[in-house]
Amino acid sequence: QVQLVESGGGLVQPGGSLRLSCAASGFTFSMYTMKWYRQAPAKERELAATITADGGSTNYADSVKDRFTISRDNAKKTVYLQMNSLKPEDTAVYYCYVRIWRDGRPTVYWGQGTQVTVSS
Repeated sequence: QVQLVESGGGLVQPGGSLRLSCAASGFTFSMYTMKWYRQAPAKERELAATITADGGSTNYADSVKDRFTISRDNAKKTVYLQMNSLKPEDTAVYYCYVRIWRDGRPTVYWGQGTQVTVSS
């Protein structure tokens, strides 16, 4: 079955960096666009970054542009989110996301999330 397992979250001071990883299994990873979402306390889940199947195109929310970098290693079936110049407002649970088409229907899968806390 499809599994997405995030790791790499933690507590970091403002201005610091973290690298999140999402290990995927149960589907042909190299065929699918992958996304990172985040959800801050008492806020709706928001899209942070997107990367196409071949890694050739990326897109970012304005709030993270020029600070975060999404990348992927199709051989390792892993997508990454490098987060630099972190701010307290980046504090959130970060989720890996994929939408897979099977039998003509899309199904969305989420990882369990990894907590990122930016605080001094």
